[in-house]
Amino acid sequence: MAAVAPAVAQTTTQTAAAPTRDTSVVLQPGDMVKVTVWRNEEMSGDFQVGVNGALRHPLYQQVPVAGIPLSEVEKRLTTFLERFVENPQLVVEPLFQVTVGGQVKTPNLYPLPRTTTIAQAIALAGGVTPDGRLDKVKLFRGGHEYQVDLTDPSGRWANEPIQSGDQLIVDKKSDIFRNIVLPLISMAGAIASIVNVATR
Repeated sequence: MAAVAPAVAQTTTQTAAAPTRDTSVVLQPGDMVKVTVWRNEEMSGDFQVGVNGALRHPLYQQVPVAGIPLSEVEKRLTTFLERFVENPQLVVEPLFQVTVGGQVKTPNLYPLPRTTTIAQAIALAGGVTPDGRLDKVKLFRGGHEYQVDLTDPSGRWANEPIQSGDQLIVDKKSDIFRNIVLPLISMAGAIASIVNVATR
């Protein structure tokens, strides 16, 4: 798969300030959710939040889950399951859709647990290629662009949790010979040709 380009029309670049973390988890259409109902495999599984804001499941599609805190999602699903299961016990774990692209081995759109860090997301994409730069990773989040340095494993950014809709793009190392030396050689050759024509 080709490198995934950021689908952000307008962004502002910020290098000093880190993004504000959400105080509560809110699901969005496109997110994946792992629902585990104790002793009920038929009602358990990984389900996507559809465009209508409900889980894409024959029964769960009746329960709106987008745009509300995760605790409220659990309450709604529990109340719904009481129609079919006595005293249902369930766990709801969101899987955020995160784009990892650029100079990584397996660029793709990944459904990841909310506890996944930015560094872990890049590792799950196979890590950076030999041309990748961990000190220059672009994070597109909430209409903003952040320059991320992941060279320090104990640093702020390496341990930053992902958020729904994050896009991580690993920059490519600059090729000095190709980007600087070759253009200079070409320029010198062009000047020499002009001089030769002018002196004839």
